[in-house]
Amino acid sequence: MIAIFYLKLAAVPLVAGLAATGLGFLFLWPKSGREAAARFACTLLACAVAGPCLAIAGYCWWPALFASSGQFAILAGGPAELGVLLAATPFLVLAGLPAWWIVGALLLWFERRRSKDIAEIAHDAAEAVRHVRETL
Repeated sequence: MIAIFYLKLAAVPLVAGLAATGLGFLFLWPKSGREAAARFACTLLACAVAGPCLAIAGYCWWPALFASSGQFAILAGGPAELGVLLAATPFLVLAGLPAWWIVGALLLWFERRRSKDIAEIAHDAAEAVRHVRETL
């Protein structure tokens, strides 16, 4: 019984990553199989790392959603944990959606600074942060 729970717990980020990748492919189709695999890996990693943090923030903001989903799962004949996992899944998908664009933006930023050393890159990053702060 415990093994099944951990299997479900591990499957949720995978399913969320698949859903987020599918939604991302609707907006921008990958140019190659390698790009598709990279986008899936980025999205899956974001779902597994940032998704639980976003789900916890969602729980702090809307605890009744998670409580009622647990009660609904019990009424449906399942464990309460399954309901909580189902309530957390959209948060994991939301965490995975921007992953590819963020990674792509970072790679492009580093590509434009290819010939610079670490101090120059740090200076450029500080300038970018200052510019963003000034515009806000």
